[in-house]
Amino acid sequence: MCPRFFLLTFLVLPMLMACAANPTAAHQATVTPKVDAPPRVTPALMQPTNTLTNAVAEVVPDYSSEWRTDFAKFTVPLNQIISGGPPKGGIGVDAGICALFNPKFISSAEASLWLPENEPVILWELNGDVRAYPIQILIWHEIANDVVGGVPVVITYCPLCNSAIVFERTVAGERTAFGTTGRLHYSDLVMYDSTTESWWQQLTGDAIVGARAGMKLTILPSQVIAFDDFKTRFADGKVLSRDTGMSRRYGINPYTGYDSSETPFLYAGPPTPKGLKPHERVVIVQQEQNVTVYAYSLLAQEHVVNDLVRNQPVVIFWKAGTASPLDTSNISAGRDIGATGVFDPRVDGRPLTFEARDEKFLDRDTQSVWDITGRAIGGALQGKQLTPLVHGDFFWFAWAAFRPDSKIYQPATP
Repeated sequence: MCPRFFLLTFLVLPMLMACAANPTAAHQATVTPKVDAPPRVTPALMQPTNTLTNAVAEVVPDYSSEWRTDFAKFTVPLNQIISGGPPKGGIGVDAGICALFNPKFISSAEASLWLPENEPVILWELNGDVRAYPIQILIWHEIANDVVGGVPVVITYCPLCNSAIVFERTVAGERTAFGTTGRLHYSDLVMYDSTTESWWQQLTGDAIVGARAGMKLTILPSQVIAFDDFKTRFADGKVLSRDTGMSRRYGINPYTGYDSSETPFLYAGPPTPKGLKPHERVVIVQQEQNVTVYAYSLLAQEHVVNDLVRNQPVVIFWKAGTASPLDTSNISAGRDIGATGVFDPRVDGRPLTFEARDEKFLDRDTQSVWDITGRAIGGALQGKQLTPLVHGDFFWFAWAAFRPDSKIYQPATP
């Protein structure tokens, strides 16, 4: 059965049914910003209790009011920002689903009761505070506001662009929280902040509409890996709990067959440059205005790429064992797409050159063995950690819409 049929069945039809029950939601499917009617979400659903108390209570975006956004200020044409179906506040907000605030966490052992080892999680670590955010949860919520290692961050995932990105959420010296606008720009999630209700492009971190238009969020280095690799590396790491205060079919992919579709869903952007298929997974490494794109299909053959992006040495690892969250209905049954890690290959100022060895990674200089998280697990450098670099794991069409001039990496011919 064709992927588009699955998309219609699992994504579009529920939206149409919601619109039939709510004429206001149907009216929102215009390309220009409109004032949204109050969605049927209770405060209890918007603010689930957290067992890990953060130092400061979240300022939750107001889902029940009209937009406070200054639509006179924008950096992209407003008619390029289209409705994704849901109203202000969330994904399927009529069902009580929205961005997460003060999320709960459990141990890896507890998560193992429901989270298969091959499912992808977003790894984020700061100041010794290590957390995993399962894609099976974020595929429904797209945004999780959290405080990790004492730093307010927002963990984001846009299924249509396959983009998992972590940002600092202190803007202009003020801590803010993020919600979903229900809109898309080039198929990508458009977020809004709780302070000014400015709209932000998830893929780039740019404010594109509102008082903060022209500002940019700080992107933090994160990684998407299999849960098995996470719990092996971080025995005491925390895992985002399914106890979100909301009811959803966690573990089920509502975008069945999407990553094998020929055309992106709800995409209204420039043609995708030739060289890679629109839904090819790619690693993006950017240094200032220099961008290099590494196709997963190539990484799956090479397993290790040593490169230089502008003046930045880069090593990219690829390891099998991670399921696609956008393939089959059951995420854990998705085909193996592998996982990547992007690091600075220098340790204590010493540059290292890497190669693949028995599903691990070996540096030729000291013969130390490294894992997918960039930690030396054997050899002279055992216990050392490579510095992770900011990068993106996206669909090619999504990144190319913003940077069609990106260089596609080709290995040197022998």
